[in-house]
Amino acid sequence: MSDKESRQDGTQAIRRAAAVLRHVASAAEGGVGLRQVSEATGLSRSTAHRIVKCLLDEDLLEYDEDARRYHVGNLVFELGLSSAARQQQILKWRGLVDDLARACGATAYLIGRSGYEAVCLYKAEGSSVLRAIPVEVGQRRPLGVGAAATALLAATTDAGMEAVLKAIAPHLGDTSRLTEEQVRRLVEEARRTGFVESRGNVAEGVYGLGMALPGATGAAALAVSIAAHNSVATDAKVAEWRRQFERLRKRAVEIAG
Repeated sequence: MSDKESRQDGTQAIRRAAAVLRHVASAAEGGVGLRQVSEATGLSRSTAHRIVKCLLDEDLLEYDEDARRYHVGNLVFELGLSSAARQQQILKWRGLVDDLARACGATAYLIGRSGYEAVCLYKAEGSSVLRAIPVEVGQRRPLGVGAAATALLAATTDAGMEAVLKAIAPHLGDTSRLTEEQVRRLVEEARRTGFVESRGNVAEGVYGLGMALPGATGAAALAVSIAAHNSVATDAKVAEWRRQFERLRKRAVEIAG
């Protein structure tokens, strides 16, 4: 085998392993089975098993024998601790997300862009008795699935959005109730109003409101959102939440510097 072929094989193996890790991470606390890994990544069952076994050996994954499901391993967490820039980024916005949760009485999230996906970086509980928590810290979703993830998609260029949609369209039915056309309409609304509303698009009975945070340069890489039960998302309440988001937007500009 030539050096070029060897490098290509090595790159392919890394990409496949990364795809497996991303899929397992997207399941958060629930974990995933080997069949799910194989189907989601497009790998044969035998190839998925070999990759999973290697990731287990390296402590990048762990296995629950009772549930027969895979979870992200300790090494992933430990490696994440070394990302000082990411930690500072979360700390920078944490107070703002806490204030948003208190002001709206709903669960608030800080969501970051990661390639064609959005990942939950921080979560703050609201004061509402009826809590809606469809996303956990570390959980991943395709851009365009969820209020904050759609706000991030809307903040990209047209060409960037088309690339994302091409990648996520085949998987929309696995993670949401959305079609590609519905995502496009939500993006148009976000670009027009600055907000994204999600009414049961991802989790039944859950209302979401999202907004991209201003970046120092380039397209937004962070967004905030709240989640509440549809039963409390009256027109009057949504109007109040939007006012809280507008106040937050002004503070966000100052924080972004």
